[in-house]
Amino acid sequence: MKSPKKNSCWLIDVSNSFTKVTTFSDGQIGRVRRVPTPSWTPERCAAVFGRSDRPAVLCCVVPKAASILGQHFSQAHFLSATSPLEVGVRYPKPATIGADRLANASAAAHEYGTPAIVVDFGTAVTFDVVSRDGYYEGGVIAPGVQSLTSYLHERTALLPKITLEAPARVIGKSTREAMLAGAVIGYAGLIDAIFGAVLDELGCRTAKLIATGGDAATVIAKLTRPVVTDSLLTLKGLALLAQKIFPKTSSPAR
Repeated sequence: MKSPKKNSCWLIDVSNSFTKVTTFSDGQIGRVRRVPTPSWTPERCAAVFGRSDRPAVLCCVVPKAASILGQHFSQAHFLSATSPLEVGVRYPKPATIGADRLANASAAAHEYGTPAIVVDFGTAVTFDVVSRDGYYEGGVIAPGVQSLTSYLHERTALLPKITLEAPARVIGKSTREAMLAGAVIGYAGLIDAIFGAVLDELGCRTAKLIATGGDAATVIAKLTRPVVTDSLLTLKGLALLAQKIFPKTSSPAR
């Protein structure tokens, strides 16, 4: 990654498997780098970020990584329910909401309007709901697609480890094809069903449906509902927060 501009800040999205790292300056998100989350050490921080004088806005669901990264920067803001977000929070225990989920909800409301439902394909598949009046309401958590296929491989003697891709047909003509159909088409059905149930509970006929995460494009191609794919959604949520927390280093030049 090139050295960041002098007036810039870091955006860091720490998930269980990978960390997305980029810069934000003049209102623009830079090139995204993926770093394995278990690899974070003080030495790794120094190699990736260099000097610690540029501020950072982070969302993190891994406490050990949060501790290491937080110690590297002289100015670091970890997104939470108390951060100045683009949504309100209507949830019994706000401190228990994953920071990445709040970042997604904040970006979805700002970029696409409300009501909105975000599905994030990560280690877990999470759904996050923003009401018509702009409040984070809660969501749904399901096992991740890759987690499911890995589990089948690890727990059975004859099922192979597969790389996720769109299946050629529903009725598989091989073990691999059958597993792909179960994963992709099965998850598409799960997502369609959850979208429908959430809309019913919200009392809405329609909502903005946004997908993000590594496997989003593969699965949503099989959905019956129109869904927008936004691979930068979480980082956009961090960027919106950066403009409020560190305006001198992240807002567009005038």
